[in-house]
Amino acid sequence: MKRKASISHDEAIIRELRDDPEFAAEYLKAAMEDSDEPKVLLIALRQLAQAHGVAKVARKANIERESLYRALSPNGNPRFSTIVAITKALGLSLTVEPAG
Repeated sequence: MKRKASISHDEAIIRELRDDPEFAAEYLKAAMEDSDEPKVLLIALRQLAQAHGVAKVARKANIERESLYRALSPNGNPRFSTIVAITKALGLSLTVEPAG
């Protein structure tokens, strides 16, 4: 009996982010709500960029590919304008709501 090849959790998330825009929006929203750890937002944006192709996202965001990798790296500290450009390139938008 042949076994199915398993995929990593990251690969499963990236596939879901690529295939389901509603899931991608909720995933990013949840990451933004984790105000205790801002790096969660960077991880989510990095996974979204990987799902859609980093070079393609960089081109749409008008950011050099290497700069995008740096901004979304574990030690990255992107400017707000970079985050906005990335989300727009992904077909998403940032919103603000009253705190619950």
